[in-house]
Amino acid sequence: MSWFIRFNKPFDVLPQFTDRANAGAPRSTLSDFIDLPGVYPAGRLDRDSEGLMLLTDEGRLQAQISDPKHKMVKTYWVQVEGKPDVAALKALRDGVELKDGLTRPAKVRKIDEPPMLWPRTPPIRERKTVPDSWIELTLREGKNRQVRRMTAAVGLPTLRLIRYRIGDWTLDDLAPGQWGSLQMPELKVAPQRKRDRRPRR
Repeated sequence: MSWFIRFNKPFDVLPQFTDRANAGAPRSTLSDFIDLPGVYPAGRLDRDSEGLMLLTDEGRLQAQISDPKHKMVKTYWVQVEGKPDVAALKALRDGVELKDGLTRPAKVRKIDEPPMLWPRTPPIRERKTVPDSWIELTLREGKNRQVRRMTAAVGLPTLRLIRYRIGDWTLDDLAPGQWGSLQMPELKVAPQRKRDRRPRR
């Protein structure tokens, strides 16, 4: 039987099954929540981020989801410090210049605090003199810590980051630390190379 699951990763959990870098004082990992032999994450989610991860024991599916060339849509709920204005939202939509290049155009909109939101442990830092807001950001690429760098570049530091969607799969009805099995999707078949029809000599 092949496994394909979704998992709601809590804050401060490493997106891997072992913590080899800190053996003396191991940190929380996926193995604290998922006891399925042979499954591995299809893509990463930073330790200080929360939300949807997909895992499978099917190597081709793992590659299909995580490979940037497939440009699978990912949607994030982002709590930012400050109030997004028209200029900041336009910059996020059009592309932001980061140290490793210009980001692709993104979809972004202001949202209310998501109704299904759970408390974070520990809570975010709050500054009484600075308001905070929520935006929904949808990307088709995955640069390192991209969402945090994008919002910082437009003057809206990220306070909390939750991945809500990957492709057709969402966090709906999944509490933090819970996982659920999914129907195995149809795998894309790589196109075959055309044979060289030139006559041999």
